[in-house]
Amino acid sequence: MTTPNTAKHWSKVEHLHETVTNPNIHVRGTHSYYSDAWSGSFEQSVVRYLHGDEYSRKAWEPAWPIDQLHIGDYVCIGAEAAILLGGNHTHRTDWFSLYPFAEVILDAYAGKGDTIIGDGAWIGMRAMVMPGVTIGEGAVIASGAIVTRDVAPYTVVAGNPAVPIKTRFPQAVVDKLLALRVYEWSADKFEALKPLLCANEIEALALASEKFNAGIS
Repeated sequence: MTTPNTAKHWSKVEHLHETVTNPNIHVRGTHSYYSDAWSGSFEQSVVRYLHGDEYSRKAWEPAWPIDQLHIGDYVCIGAEAAILLGGNHTHRTDWFSLYPFAEVILDAYAGKGDTIIGDGAWIGMRAMVMPGVTIGEGAVIASGAIVTRDVAPYTVVAGNPAVPIKTRFPQAVVDKLLALRVYEWSADKFEALKPLLCANEIEALALASEKFNAGIS
């Protein structure tokens, strides 16, 4: 259930599809959540430097294309995580001065590209995702990790900068999972096969998927 503004608790979460108002944040599905018990809301605390929040919408029109944030379904975002976006990319490291002088601000801006968090990913508490990163389906970002580059599907990364420490399953299993396109299933199929999703027998899951598609119970 979604946490009300009062009486926050670690057992309650904020469902993003119910609360996000920024038009540059795109949430797929209805299951992704933020564990907001120890901070403000997802938009107030997690998403940083992204035009389209309540203040920036009213205060100014952006002078450049806005990098977008895409969040898949069934994404779990831990407390006090941070996702950095495109509003502050005016510190040019290839110039002698890093300072964002107003008279050259248009030339100083350098977009990083969209940030994509794939279906079923888990971002741990106080992790930081840098701009323009793609986090693959089912990936795990360890608590406190700083993600500076793309993360492959079903891979666990940790550290600063975050590096792969293991894959959740053998590559053959990951390939089969990706081929099944689990997070594109209909709600009925997902619900029917949920017991197999909450397990780790890939052949059983693949067979059940085939049977469901063929109308075999």
